[in-house]
Amino acid sequence: MKTLLPLSLIIFMSQAQALAPEFAVTIYSSAAPGSMSVAQLTSGFATLPGYALVRDSRALDLPNGRGEVRFTDVAKLIDPTTVSFVSLSDPQGTRVLEQNFQFDLVSAAKLRERYVGERVSVEQYLGEQVKTFSGKLMSAADPVIVLLDSGEVLTLNRSDNIRFEALPGGLITKPTLVWLIDSKTGGSQQAQVSYQTQGMTWWSDYNVILDETGSGCKMDLSAWVTIVNQSGLSYPQAKLKLVAGDVNRAPAAVAPMVKSRMVTMEMQSPADSFEESQLFEYHLYTLGRPSDLPDNSSKQLELFPAAVGVRCKKQLVFTTIEQPNFYYGQPVQDQGYYATSPGKTGAYLEFANRLESGLGIPLPAGRVRVNQASKDGSLEFIGEDLIGHTPRNETLRIKLGNAFDIAGERKQTDFKVDAAARFIEESFEISVRNRKQVSADVTVREYMYRWTQWAITSKSQAFVKRDAQTLDFPLTLAADGEAIVRYTVRYTW
Repeated sequence: MKTLLPLSLIIFMSQAQALAPEFAVTIYSSAAPGSMSVAQLTSGFATLPGYALVRDSRALDLPNGRGEVRFTDVAKLIDPTTVSFVSLSDPQGTRVLEQNFQFDLVSAAKLRERYVGERVSVEQYLGEQVKTFSGKLMSAADPVIVLLDSGEVLTLNRSDNIRFEALPGGLITKPTLVWLIDSKTGGSQQAQVSYQTQGMTWWSDYNVILDETGSGCKMDLSAWVTIVNQSGLSYPQAKLKLVAGDVNRAPAAVAPMVKSRMVTMEMQSPADSFEESQLFEYHLYTLGRPSDLPDNSSKQLELFPAAVGVRCKKQLVFTTIEQPNFYYGQPVQDQGYYATSPGKTGAYLEFANRLESGLGIPLPAGRVRVNQASKDGSLEFIGEDLIGHTPRNETLRIKLGNAFDIAGERKQTDFKVDAAARFIEESFEISVRNRKQVSADVTVREYMYRWTQWAITSKSQAFVKRDAQTLDFPLTLAADGEAIVRYTVRYTW
């Protein structure tokens, strides 16, 4: 007996047999530096902070005149309001009159819902035997309720299989764009479809190998990008681009939570890295070869060839106040406010993103991990920090941790306040000790936190005014040596 297929299904099958599409994918990220990791993606649910612009080029059979075309294999998280259709073969004579996005995908729950009131067969495994109950499905939820042919109503708390006679109309296996197209020529045409989709993002990771040489240092810097695809579609041999920068988007509804299956990671060869170029006020990174982006996967690619021998500088900064609170409603007259406390010495790595320093590359925001060789030659992790988008010719400063062998404290030695004369005068003594077996350069950092108008009336040594409220006292401490900084500040209002 010959089965006749509806016209819409014939069109659907003809499109499925068309030539494989050619993808170009541009990925935008809104992830805060260091906020994403592959471990998060495998933990259950993840909402990816980013999106992608997908350009899909393929040959389509178009009607001569007005007719329907079904376009399958689009991302599940597509934004249908961003879809653009262009016939490359006949751009003037082909246009889209209507568009529908069909996303009612088949599932066990939807099959049950569609078959309420229809005939089904329910199977239960009892040991090695299978018991089958046939009748009309009365409920789509558990427990399954079946009106048997005998007229009895059966409630099944467990059903191993439910057999349906056919796939009900309206349910599809893939998200599908359905267009009403008007074409003057019709026939096979090369078309390009572009759209935005959620479920894709990328971020940067930087690895530094530090080499301390006397008073200075050099470092090797490598950069990798991690690309995540959870859009619901795979992109084989895609032309891949990444946009670095803060691209503004109008407020929209919260992105759906995407269930993440096991994420596979693919490490790429250092060859064929990205080429950087300007895009409006952002930076565009274009991969020089096609690359596969499977659905529910992450991929790592080299962002640029490793920069070798970049000049850098290690800084040790002693301070007793990590982040002071500045209250400028009125002068702070409380004598005990940040008066006396022990301090810590932060260890920083500073380098200029300049060509003459061995770098000079726009650096997308990301996490910087620093390693150094130990005495036996093995690389050991010594700290990490986050950087924002950093253009060329800017200086980066990365905090690695706190120095073990530099100790000290700060104490208030005098305090005077005269509200009538409208002044506060405060004196400090800062002791810093170097317990290393070699000399060390240390910067003592002090904050003028009581009021905006201030002046240093006495000091034991020169200082550098870092900004309107910050002073730096540079020190060179001998091995196992100590230095004391004294100063007096006068606030007036």
